[in-house]
Amino acid sequence: MRPLHIALAALVAAVWGVNFVVIELGLGHFPPLLFSALRFLAAALPAVFLVGRPKVAWKWIVGVGLVLGVAKFGLLFIGMDRGMGAGLSSLVLQVQAVFTALFAAAALGERPGGVRLLGMAVALAGIGVAAVDEGASGPVLAFVLVVAAAACWGVSNVLTRKAAPPDALNFMVWVSTVPVLPLLGLSLLFEGWDRDRAALAGLDWSGAGIIVYVAWITTVFGFGAWGFLLSRYQASSVAPFTLLVPVFGMSSAALFLDESVSALRWCAAALLVGGVALTSLAGTRRTRGTAVREPGPAPAEETEPEPAEKPAEEPAPA
Repeated sequence: MRPLHIALAALVAAVWGVNFVVIELGLGHFPPLLFSALRFLAAALPAVFLVGRPKVAWKWIVGVGLVLGVAKFGLLFIGMDRGMGAGLSSLVLQVQAVFTALFAAAALGERPGGVRLLGMAVALAGIGVAAVDEGASGPVLAFVLVVAAAACWGVSNVLTRKAAPPDALNFMVWVSTVPVLPLLGLSLLFEGWDRDRAALAGLDWSGAGIIVYVAWITTVFGFGAWGFLLSRYQASSVAPFTLLVPVFGMSSAALFLDESVSALRWCAAALLVGGVALTSLAGTRRTRGTAVREPGPAPAEETEPEPAEKPAEEPAPA
């Protein structure tokens, strides 16, 4: 990769890592489900009028929109609202690579090789260590909600692979139109009209800036830049930069939110990041056909200038 493109990939990872701190700040302004709805509303408008018509079938847009937008982000925001720290959330969410590999094996016939199985075991050991640390110092339910969010992310990754969108930005913008009304309805049902109205009435420049960051910077810029990189390099060259997301997430949480990082948490981080690296970058074998050599994670959704294979994991920013 060219130095400028390496810098761009690192910048995207930093934007996505810091996003967890911004989410935590945003939860001080908005109820979690309303916050998630506003995030997708701002990501969809006005971009939906600029990216052109959808380039995949509506069933994939609606499916990914519900699983990724409503389930994954809803659970993540609720988990963080209930006490899951920004740094730990950015780390635990990376177990999506394990869930993606498991769901891809079931739905796509991708049989993981020995290295990938080892990576999954190491990553799950990291989750176990993180759970022990969180159980001793934080709310277990919030931790479980974020793990559930990672599982939903894994499902959405498999759906995205099936959809095979030719334009990641176009796909993400249209996907962003789907969760808005369901999330608003759930917010009214569980968070209440009075709480939502008070949050919207108290909207200030700080709250508006948070919405702009989580919608336009992490989604529109992040996915646009990532799609640009994946169109020029192999996924296996770009994917390792996603492992920087929890590094930026944990360090920014410690810097801006004074979140402490215990020795157990550093151990969990080393296990989880190492396991995700093995899981994401190791080859897989299909139950029918030939081996797939280089599937790797790409947040949503390659030798130049030839097109590359579709990645096995397609994580999206939080």
